[in-house]
Amino acid sequence: MKKYALETTVGIFVVIGLLAIGYMTVKLGHVSLFSEDTYPLFAPFTTASGLRPGNPVNMLGIEVGRVEGIAMDQKGQRAIVEIRLRKGIRVHADAIASIKTEGLIGDKYLSIDPGGAGALLQPGGTITETQPAVEFIDLLGKYAFGEIEKK
Repeated sequence: MKKYALETTVGIFVVIGLLAIGYMTVKLGHVSLFSEDTYPLFAPFTTASGLRPGNPVNMLGIEVGRVEGIAMDQKGQRAIVEIRLRKGIRVHADAIASIKTEGLIGDKYLSIDPGGAGALLQPGGTITETQPAVEFIDLLGKYAFGEIEKK
């Protein structure tokens, strides 16, 4: 009888450990098993280089969502970025979405200036004003070859 009690105790601890590992994987990996309270918005860019699904979306320096996906609009020759924002985050029609870099050569993230005029964007709406990422290598090349004017 003592043998079965020991095996049962070990089994319970193994199950608890596996549940804890699974929970941490979901939380740290930003994986959603159940529907979150988010809504989608879209933003067309001339280029979305360096941006990947899962990158953060910041507004006023606070993370308010994630990049859900990136698709190509063949007709309009633009990259369409789908973002998911937490419910309660309000974005106006005159908002500006721009791709930024964390540090000098860090990961990309999407920054949204929420605007303040016009109607609020509804779920599935499009942020029309966008700014692609500034490429450091392109700027360095322009400076090296004298295409940037010195004032």
